[in-house]
Amino acid sequence: MPAHKSDHAEGDAFRTEHDSMGAVLVPHGAYYGATTQRAVENFPISGLRMPQSFIHAMAAIKQAAAESNAELGLVDATVAGAIVSATEEILDGKFAEHFPVDVFQTGSGTSTNMNVNEVIASRAREILAGTRDNRNLVHPNDHVNRGQSSNDVIPTATHVASAVEITDTLLPALLALERSLRRKARQFAKVVKTGRTHLQDATPITLGQEFSGYAAQIANAIKHLKYARSRLSYVALGGTAVGTGINAHPDFARLTLLKLSKRLGVKFREATNHFQAQATLDEIVVTSGALKTLAVSLIKIANDLRHLGSGPRAGLGELVLPEVQPGSSIMPGKVNPVIAESVCMVAARVIGNDQTIAIAGQSGLFELNVMQPVAAHALLESIALLAKSADNFRLRLIDGLEATDRGPRLVEEGLMLATALTPAVGYDKAAEIAHEAATTGETIRQVALRTSGLSEKELEVLLDPMSMVTNKPRRKSNRRK
Repeated sequence: MPAHKSDHAEGDAFRTEHDSMGAVLVPHGAYYGATTQRAVENFPISGLRMPQSFIHAMAAIKQAAAESNAELGLVDATVAGAIVSATEEILDGKFAEHFPVDVFQTGSGTSTNMNVNEVIASRAREILAGTRDNRNLVHPNDHVNRGQSSNDVIPTATHVASAVEITDTLLPALLALERSLRRKARQFAKVVKTGRTHLQDATPITLGQEFSGYAAQIANAIKHLKYARSRLSYVALGGTAVGTGINAHPDFARLTLLKLSKRLGVKFREATNHFQAQATLDEIVVTSGALKTLAVSLIKIANDLRHLGSGPRAGLGELVLPEVQPGSSIMPGKVNPVIAESVCMVAARVIGNDQTIAIAGQSGLFELNVMQPVAAHALLESIALLAKSADNFRLRLIDGLEATDRGPRLVEEGLMLATALTPAVGYDKAAEIAHEAATTGETIRQVALRTSGLSEKELEVLLDPMSMVTNKPRRKSNRRK
C-alpha cells in the first residue's frame, strides 16, 4: 500500500492505520481503525447498524473489564482509567457515528467488537496524550480486549442489552398496559353483551370479562419475559475463544460481572457451561419466543377492539375507539382504527424477527454460533418495537375506549339465550325454540313463552343475562319435565 500523510496533515481526507493484515486508509476524523475500516468495505450490505442499546452494552462490558484488569494487575491503572473514561463518554451518547459496521458481517460479531475496541482505544489515547497516534499507548486488543474474545463478548452484550431493555422499557410498558386493561375491565363490569364463538352469536358475557381476558394475556406475557430475563442473566463472558477461558484470568469474569451488574442494576453471572453459552443461542431463542407470544396476544387484542369498534353504523359498534386522525383521503369524516393496525404491523415484524432468530439459533457450528449479530439486532428491535407499541396502544387507544349501548341491546335478540333453557326443557326443545326464533324474527323469550309451557316469571329467571355470565345457581323452575 502506498505511503500516506500523517493524520494531522491539513486537508487530508484519510489517514493510514495498521492492523495484523497491514495498512488501511481510514477517514481522517474517525475514531475507529483499520479493522473497522476493512469491515465497512467488506460488508456494504444494508445500512443497518447494531442498535445503540447493543453498543452501550459493549461499552459497559469494556468499562467493567478495564476496572477488573486493573484490579488484577493485568492492565496499568492509568491506562485502565483512560479506558473507563472513554467508555463513559460512549455511554453518555458520544461517538455514535463512529460505529458504522453493518449488521450483516462476520457471524461472530468480531467486526463490531473490534470497532468498539478501536474507538475506545483511540479516545483513551487522546485522553492520556492528546493524540491518537500511539497505538501501543492504549492498544485495542492488548488493553481494551484483555481477557476477552469476540466469541464471548458479543453473546454477552446481546444478553446484557436485551435484559436491560426488557427491564427498563418493555416490562414497564406492559405493566402500564395491564393496569389500563384491568381498569377497563372494572369500568365495563356490568356491560352485558353477546359472546361470540366462530364469529357467531354465543351466550352472554360482559365486556368487562372480555377485557379481563386481555389483561390476563399481558400478565402472562410479563411472567414469560421475567423468566426469559432470568435465562439471559447467565452470560458467556470468561469463555474467550472456544469456552475454555484461554488467556483470561480465572477471576476476570466474576469480577467484571459484579461490576457490570452494579452499574446496570440487573444481575448477571457467569454461564454454568461456557461451551453451551458460546455454541448456541438458546437463551435468545427462548426470549424471542416470549416476545412472539406477546406479539400474538397483541394481535388478538387489537383485532378484537377494531372489530368491536367497527362501524360506526354498519359494523358491530359495541365500542367507541378514540378518534386520532382522519381515515381517508377521499371519504370525508371517515375514521379508522389506525392504532390497532399499527400494533398488528409491529407484531408481524416481531414474528418475522422470531423466525430469523430461530434460523440463527440453528447456526451453532461446533464451538460457536455464527449468526450472532443478526440475532442480536432482531431481538433488540423486537423489544424496542413492542415497548413503544404497547405504550402507544395504551395511551392512544385503550385509555380512551368507551362502551356503547349496542352490546346490551342485542343481548335480548340473541338466539343463544336458548342455551339457558336447556336445563328446563332439554336440548332438543331449546334448539327447536332457537330455530323458530331465527325463522320468525322473534326473540327466544317470545317463542319460549308461546311454545315451552314456561311462565313469564320462570323465563325471567332463566333468561336473565347477568345470571348467565356469573355461573351462579339460578332459582329452579317449578315446571316438571
